[in-house]
Amino acid sequence: MRAEKKYLISEVEGHLKKSDYVILTNFTKVTVSDTAELRKRLEVEKAEFHVVKNSSFRVAAKAFGLPEVDNVLSGPTAIIVGGQNPAGVAKVLKKFFDEKQKLEVKVGVLDKKVYSAKDLAIIADLPPFSALRSQFLGLLTSNAAAFVRVLDAKVKKEQPAA
Repeated sequence: MRAEKKYLISEVEGHLKKSDYVILTNFTKVTVSDTAELRKRLEVEKAEFHVVKNSSFRVAAKAFGLPEVDNVLSGPTAIIVGGQNPAGVAKVLKKFFDEKQKLEVKVGVLDKKVYSAKDLAIIADLPPFSALRSQFLGLLTSNAAAFVRVLDAKVKKEQPAA
């Protein structure tokens, strides 16, 4: 293997090491200024946007044990990696697409599972994790409070009147 190829593959491997997810996009219509804007938006989520060669990605993904995504590795490909919040990254990408109508998400790989562009759009529409956590805690406390009221009513009903 040529030194250039080894370098490109090791560069992609370095990108893949940065996170538990990778989102593959087609950036055909994206201009240089759009790319700079997208990178700036992704910085908030500590994510990165990198243009990669399909053949280099294929080899690096295989070395990392990622699922097969050969069916989408055609045309220009860029990857988004990094950060701890793939849902936040999906939100950034969805908002960017809605505004610019340029960046097309091919697939995403999260926890070694392949998700389609539609699946990632659904993930992007979810509320933030902190909001989900507070909704869940609210659900738990409301049910617990109702349970305590039922028990209290039962105890008061069984006590003889003095």
